[in-house]
Amino acid sequence: MINIIDRYIIRNFIGTLFFMLILLVVIFVVIDIQSHFQEFNENGFTITDALRLYYPYYVIWAVNIFASILIFISVIYFTSRMANNTEIVAIISSGASFFRFSRPYLIVSIAIASVSLLTNHFFLPWANIKKNEFSVKILTGNKKDTYNANQSIASQISPGEYLFIYSYNRQMKSGAGFKYEKFNKDRILLHELRANNIYWSESDNSYMLSNYYEKIMDSTGRVIYLNNGPQLKKKFNFTPDELLPESYVAETMNTFELNKFIEKEKMKGAGNINIYLNEYHQRTSSSIAIIILTFLALSLSSAKKRGGLGVNLAIGIACAFLYIFSFEALKIFSSTGILPSWLAVWLPNLIFGIITTILFYKRAYS
Repeated sequence: MINIIDRYIIRNFIGTLFFMLILLVVIFVVIDIQSHFQEFNENGFTITDALRLYYPYYVIWAVNIFASILIFISVIYFTSRMANNTEIVAIISSGASFFRFSRPYLIVSIAIASVSLLTNHFFLPWANIKKNEFSVKILTGNKKDTYNANQSIASQISPGEYLFIYSYNRQMKSGAGFKYEKFNKDRILLHELRANNIYWSESDNSYMLSNYYEKIMDSTGRVIYLNNGPQLKKKFNFTPDELLPESYVAETMNTFELNKFIEKEKMKGAGNINIYLNEYHQRTSSSIAIIILTFLALSLSSAKKRGGLGVNLAIGIACAFLYIFSFEALKIFSSTGILPSWLAVWLPNLIFGIITTILFYKRAYS
């Protein structure tokens, strides 16, 4: 049963967190508007347009990114205030154990973590699509030139299949200087297809090749088929978006889509697979971090200290910085292949989880 003290703690927890969220949202939106104000004007958007088409989704993204840290600081703040007012001493002196006192913290943290989990896996990718669509529209100057510039592609699309395009335009979904090669397991060339140009046909989801030359060989490398002509319609096992994926492609897919995408990238032998795996594992680990950091904050701030709230906030901010730094540093190690993705993403939770458990039991039996 939830009693009066539980409701009091839950109300303080949610109220403080809500205040922190509002403060964060206002600061982030004001700073972002100032930094993009000129880009909005140059591309024909007003602040009202941005507030309607961009910032609702930007806020969802920002809140999700900083949720665990905001909860950590919120718990530090209101728990330290309770400790300084001797409220925690009075509650425990009345016969409640520290474990019982921590129950409302567990209830709120699990509830928030559950909402975060659903958001990360399903709702946030949709919000990222909306956010990124608007971001592309306001790209200006060199950034827009770089985004739309022709780029060369050299990609392994499956074991034994390779694709090369000398100059590919992301916006037009077309390229020049196309070459496709397929090898068997003994590295003998079985199929070669060249074309001057390639472009995507939306009508039947296929590629059109112009001025093509095709050669098919048997397992010994002997040519058994030759063909060339002005135009050839061809279906490949990749879409234009997969030819040159956006750097943020993983964050726009729900977890089911991301899992399929990762499996396809593994089959292609993609070298940057850990970037997508980081996103996949982070969606769960960041939600679990909410529970861990809630109890870490409780353990650090529930005892009255000399220096009071200021000392606890200083310790809390230092811990939050250490958590963010370790998480981002390990993601870099994972992206370069030094660490497995699952280990890099979960290691901060494991370390902070052990520290939290030690501090919590030490505080409970002190």
